[in-house]
Amino acid sequence: MTQIISQLKTLRVIPVAVVERAEDAIPLADTLVKGGLPCVEIMLRRPAAVEAIRMLSHRSDILVGAGTVLTIEQVDAAMEAGARFVVSPGFNPKVADYCIRNRIFHFPGVCTPTEIEAALDLGLHIFKFFPAEACGGLDYLVAISGPYNDVEYIPTGGINAGNLARYLQFSKVLACGGTWIAGEALIRSGRFEDILSNTRQAAAIARNCSQAI
Repeated sequence: MTQIISQLKTLRVIPVAVVERAEDAIPLADTLVKGGLPCVEIMLRRPAAVEAIRMLSHRSDILVGAGTVLTIEQVDAAMEAGARFVVSPGFNPKVADYCIRNRIFHFPGVCTPTEIEAALDLGLHIFKFFPAEACGGLDYLVAISGPYNDVEYIPTGGINAGNLARYLQFSKVLACGGTWIAGEALIRSGRFEDILSNTRQAAAIARNCSQAI
């Protein structure tokens, strides 16, 4: 688990992708690696998602996780396919507790102090902040994070090249997740050169952004 955290802290950006066809996972991974962000969170929103994770799980050059994980059954399916971590849009105590008991690296979603405290009560300290922009953006995150010194966040939802640097300047942001890098339409239409350009841009922003908040 420490290695996964270290990788994410180094990359600072997690491309989040919807994969409709499992065979698209290979060129997607190749593109992300080439662009300097060897990580992908594949959301379990399409039937092909688990197979896409399985196709990438043997690769040592990319960190692969599962997103939109809502149930224990989905946790099991993702982990059996080889996911290194799982991400949920909200805080489900049953899913969180299952992951803790089975030593599965899990980022539950939070957007209120109540959810943060419920997750802290289980011993968790790294949360997905979702939906980031719709919840009030960075100003809101800074405000609610004040009482919780040992918590780190992965803002996701409305993050893009225009606001990425501002989020990464906040010292409690471990990394940001974003769908703009490898959007569903870009993958579906095979526009991997556009994905490569987005990846390089995001990686450059992350490299050049120092924490100031």
